[in-house]
Amino acid sequence: MNTRTIGIILNGVTGRMGTNQHLVRSILAIRDQGGVVCGDTRVIPDPILTGRNADKLQGLAKKYNVERWSTDLDAVLADSYNEIFFDASGTPYRVGFLEKAIAAGKHIYCEKPTAVSLDEAVRIARVAEAAGVKNGVVQDKLWLPGLRKFQLLKEQGFFGKILSVRGEFGYWVFTGEHEGQPIQRPSWNYREEDGGGMIIDMHCHWRYVIDNLFGNVNRVFCKAATHIPVRYDESGKAFDCTADDSAYAIFETETGITCQFNSSWNVRVRRDDLFTMQVDGTEGSAIVGLRKCWVQHQSVTPRPVWNPDIDSPINYYDRWTEVPDQVNFENAFKIQWELFLKHVVADEPFRWSLLDGAKGVQLAELSWKSHHEGRWIDVPELV
Repeated sequence: MNTRTIGIILNGVTGRMGTNQHLVRSILAIRDQGGVVCGDTRVIPDPILTGRNADKLQGLAKKYNVERWSTDLDAVLADSYNEIFFDASGTPYRVGFLEKAIAAGKHIYCEKPTAVSLDEAVRIARVAEAAGVKNGVVQDKLWLPGLRKFQLLKEQGFFGKILSVRGEFGYWVFTGEHEGQPIQRPSWNYREEDGGGMIIDMHCHWRYVIDNLFGNVNRVFCKAATHIPVRYDESGKAFDCTADDSAYAIFETETGITCQFNSSWNVRVRRDDLFTMQVDGTEGSAIVGLRKCWVQHQSVTPRPVWNPDIDSPINYYDRWTEVPDQVNFENAFKIQWELFLKHVVADEPFRWSLLDGAKGVQLAELSWKSHHEGRWIDVPELV
């Protein structure tokens, strides 16, 4: 078998998500395992870190034994050895970076959202298609263990006809006002002008989760909120929040399934995980978390009787069975990175393209339209 190294530009990965999920747990993990088999070739990624802050790049490279880094993106793009460009920078800057990389003939992989508006998201997808470069968007939640267990049960017919989905996502993000309770999300998340906001962040996720698991979204009703108007940034300075920090939405699918998703940075968690999704069907139900999945079949469903005058005689946590780990679940980001490398090198299928990323931006945009107009909004097919 042939062995080949492939230069991968990792742009804007000095942030928490870019460092942990893409650099360390994906690219370096693939490198350290000896690469990934792509057809008849074993491909070993060779990353180069790019960004604006030389100190951060140098420190990151030294910490994780990455030989290459640069603040000169143009020079890095001009090097034909670097075949793939990955972007995890701020959303307002993404399209500009992608355009430069496409013009340089690089294959494109990037975080979501792919743009701040649907027009820009569609345009950059068209630019990539016209240039003939391969392209993809991170849709990591599809490879989380909990969702994969659910998908297997669905394929086996465990649920019968799926009726409804209720998703709860979020946790309490400290405002930074009190000493000893520092913020645990970057302050830009709460500034619209910097690309922040719950809807543009999470509705891009909910689009591909719903589309892939339950059927394409064709209608949305949404209420957004900025529950906490003032927060404190990394230096302890107060600032006005200009972005939404919570969103309450109902999505309908072309298959007739109603999906309710609450997303909030202002909720204290009393559930099994930071994200849980209850799926109810005629034959069975599931509670789906990030890594775990619990199910209850029709045959063991209790028969409650409404009586508010006594404590419930039923423990509703009983009669749920945890789905076991029957395979070794690798990091979700790493799995999709390996699929993209196989797509680039061996031309294997990869359907999570920039157009799919544009669908997420479309849903976010239409969710805002629903919020402002106070009504259901149709979600047209995006082609």
